[in-house]
Amino acid sequence: MNHTVTIGKTGLSTFKLGFGAGVVGNSMMYPKVDDNLSRQLIQTVLDQGISFIDTAFLYGLGHSEELIGEALKKHGGREHLVISTKASPSPSFTEQGLQVDNSPAALRQAVDDSLLRLQTDYIDLFFLHFPDSRTPLGEAAETLAELKKSGKIRAIGASNLSFEQLLVFNANKHLDVLQAEYSLLVRQPEKDIIPYLLQHDISLIPFFPLASGLLAGKYKKEDVFTDTSRLNNPLFQKEAYLANLERVEQFKAFAQAKGAEPAQLALAWLLTRPVVDLIIPGATRPDQIESNLLTLNVHLNEDELQQLDSIFKTNLVSTNR
Repeated sequence: MNHTVTIGKTGLSTFKLGFGAGVVGNSMMYPKVDDNLSRQLIQTVLDQGISFIDTAFLYGLGHSEELIGEALKKHGGREHLVISTKASPSPSFTEQGLQVDNSPAALRQAVDDSLLRLQTDYIDLFFLHFPDSRTPLGEAAETLAELKKSGKIRAIGASNLSFEQLLVFNANKHLDVLQAEYSLLVRQPEKDIIPYLLQHDISLIPFFPLASGLLAGKYKKEDVFTDTSRLNNPLFQKEAYLANLERVEQFKAFAQAKGAEPAQLALAWLLTRPVVDLIIPGATRPDQIESNLLTLNVHLNEDELQQLDSIFKTNLVSTNR
């Protein structure tokens, strides 16, 4: 079976299972993942024929891009790869949350800096990682459109936008790809975002496809989480967490009957969704990358999709990434 897809209206063709490099070079959030393991992960991705790699400046404040650039230089074949990265110029963490600078000058500099770190002449897909309260979204979109016209980037993405912000960013139809949280446990995009993306031929790349690990089926009632990404995640708040674990137990039984790992089933479900052309699961071990690839052997029929819908009936608030 051919697993190559074209991403929305971008003209970019790639393997439909990519790699989310959020752990690569990102010791701030993943202290157990050092540079040696990061290099092993990237090498496994390339050796397995995965051609889409998604990173961001915020992953290690550029270090993820540096390690990926180093690997690409060594590996060669840049023209066969699709590299995606995200800008968070001048990030600062305040009481109001993450603040960034999406002014035209900052975005232009962010692209130039990413090109240097990635050791490439162009970036296939460049994202506005987070909205900026000071810079109008339309102005940021126009800046990225100019960078696309210059050839420095080939397609325009945005991430972490509400539906209202999505409408503003795409007012002049510049958006090619949206990244948003979407999984069996987080279905809000189906209400308004996905219908809009379908109407405008914009591709959706889900992040947190395994709901921060819940859908991998490894957590127990007594588990205690100390990392901020889960402490602040509505899915992991006490009553919601217990309810989600009950759903996941049903899901695990479904996966076992299907002969698949729960994570593979959750990823396979995403590939059946409208406007989802590819998925970008991450990994903290090389063998997880190989396991993720087995997702492509999992096929879901309409009856099975309805069974999954009957298990997951939730309307929880999403998180950002």
